[in-house]
Parts: sequence; C-alpha cells; structure tokens
Amino acid sequence: MKKIIAFGASSSKDSINKQLATYASGQFENASVEVLDLNDYEMPIFSTDKETATGIPALATDFYAKLGTADLLVISFAEHNGAYSTAFKNIFDWTSRIHAKTFQEKQTLILATSPGPRGGSSVLEIAKNRFPFQGAVIKGSFSLPSFNENFDAKNGIINTDLNNQLLEIINSIEL
Repeated sequence: MKKIIAFGASSSKDSINKQLATYASGQFENASVEVLDLNDYEMPIFSTDKETATGIPALATDFYAKLGTADLLVISFAEHNGAYSTAFKNIFDWTSRIHAKTFQEKQTLILATSPGPRGGSSVLEIAKNRFPFQGAVIKGSFSLPSFNENFDAKNGIINTDLNNQLLEIINSIEL
C-alpha cells in the first residue's frame, strides 16, 4: 500500500488548509494517509547564527525523515500576506539545511485555500515555481476559493465543479 503524507502549511489549530489536505489525501484509493500537524515541529526562528551555535534542531530532522517515508506529499498552503505562513517557512528553512532537495524527489500535490475568492492563489504560484528546485515532483495543483462557501467539514468540497476539478487531478496521479 502506498503512503501519503499530508499537511496544511499553517499552525492554526483549526486550519482550513489542513482540512483541505486531509480531504484531498483521503480521495486516493489504496493508500494510507498520515496527516501531520506543523505545531508538532515548532522550532526557533531559523538563522545561520542559531544553526552555528546549536546545530539543526532534531524536529527538522524528524520532519525531513517523515517526508522521506511518503510516496506522495499533499500540501495545502495557507497564504499570509501573499506568501507562506511563518510556521511553514521556518520548518522549510530548517529542513532545507539538511538537504537542498528537501522534498526528496517525491510526487507532490500542492493545494491552497482561503476564505476569499482567490483561494490562496499567490502562495500556490510561489510553491509551484519554487518546489521543483527543492526536490518536489509537482503532479498537480489546485486552489479552492471561498473555503467557507465551498467546503463542509463532513462532506468535503460541496461545489460539484470544484470537487470534480480536484478529483480529475487526483485521478491523474499514479501511486
């Protein structure tokens, strides 16, 4: 059975991006899913001075190792001021110090959502352009606009057209 590692790139305890990543990863057949919580990887703010003084935190090594166990990564990005959340960026910065190919040539589905009509499209574009340099093999991307209008905690994406768009992407990914 193939393994999916999924997470919302946010530290919010009620992260809508974690909900979207969980939903999307659950749509794959014959795969086990592990959903990570970025709060389990909280580390000091990255700086080369801290790295020199104390080394790379064990949590960064743990996160990197966890990514290495996946056949597919499903990441949904929160958009903070048009870019990654600080929580994700910090984990990303520390983990990239372990290996420049942070995502270890893993197949990756990138997602984003927000309460607004753009659905985190700015951060999704940043990830789409940056992640291949960091070792992600992007297999698809999807933005869910207006999360509160298009997503239900019990039923997932309730807008049929948007749900079909995501399912089309999911069905195109071979695990």
